[in-house]
Amino acid sequence: MRILAVETSCDDTAAAVLADGVVLASIVASQDDVHHRYGGVVPELASRSHIRNMVPVIEDTLGRAHLTLDDIDGVAATYGPGLVGSLLVGLSTAKAIAFARQLPFVGVNHLEGHLLSVQIEGKTPFPYLALLVSGGHTSLYYVEDWGRYRLLGATRDDAAGEAFDKVAKTMGLGYPGGRVIDALARQGDARAIRFPRARLKAGRDGARFDFSFSGLKTAVWQHVRDHPIASESAAADIAASFQEAVVDMLLDTTFAAARSVECSQLVIAGGVAANSRLRQRVQEAAAEFGAGTSIPPLRYCTDNAAMIAVAAQRRLERGEWDTLSLNAVADLEL
Repeated sequence: MRILAVETSCDDTAAAVLADGVVLASIVASQDDVHHRYGGVVPELASRSHIRNMVPVIEDTLGRAHLTLDDIDGVAATYGPGLVGSLLVGLSTAKAIAFARQLPFVGVNHLEGHLLSVQIEGKTPFPYLALLVSGGHTSLYYVEDWGRYRLLGATRDDAAGEAFDKVAKTMGLGYPGGRVIDALARQGDARAIRFPRARLKAGRDGARFDFSFSGLKTAVWQHVRDHPIASESAAADIAASFQEAVVDMLLDTTFAAARSVECSQLVIAGGVAANSRLRQRVQEAAAEFGAGTSIPPLRYCTDNAAMIAVAAQRRLERGEWDTLSLNAVADLEL
């Protein structure tokens, strides 16, 4: 089965072609230049850029796969969660192709795509504990099998990636913040500043493993206010100390959850999974814990359509199609 998938949940316009589980082509058109001056994603500008990019990205993806729409057997698209204007561009395009070509169509949850991104290249055995950490989400899921996911915890305020972007803006580093802080932190001392680490108690629903990054973000803002950045080395120390605090909180909560479910396989997915310090430390901590680790290649950590195709494949093969009345859902849960 050859699947054409599109992903437009935020500010990346992506398309991919999957044939019998193998990615033939995967293209992502970034909007970093559009949003850089604002220090974050502007929803209206994102959706307008998707409108301009969507058809050329699909055509380029098909060309690189050496296919045309006549060769496609099914179509998939992200229908949530995300920015509703952005979601509608990709979803409407995919449904139009499915309608015009009389092809089966599947809507995919963006979070499910990230949780299954480790299945794109190589097969990670089920079950596994997945830390989904990105600009819009920071959650822990117990992934039992294809289509079977149990939420163990989530952020109560900012997502980790959002905290990276806001701290970068506070420091005058630009957007996207995760990439620039990761690079700057390599030149700094992670022990220079002791920023706070939030460790949350279980909520009313029992043993829940939640995160909070708003206090850390505020602590960085207060530090910069009280100690204006006077040199590149000072900025590097702030970046390294902030990054280390984020990684500490992510790993502490993740391994606490791993102990609760007796999990022997750990997955890190989402845009922040591209962070070099997180990738290094999770490998070290997992080895000490006695668990295996799986992290997608960098190109599949950030938003992409290959993960959407992988999530759609089994449903299309089983004939579990969605109707063309499927609408975008900005706050879609998994």
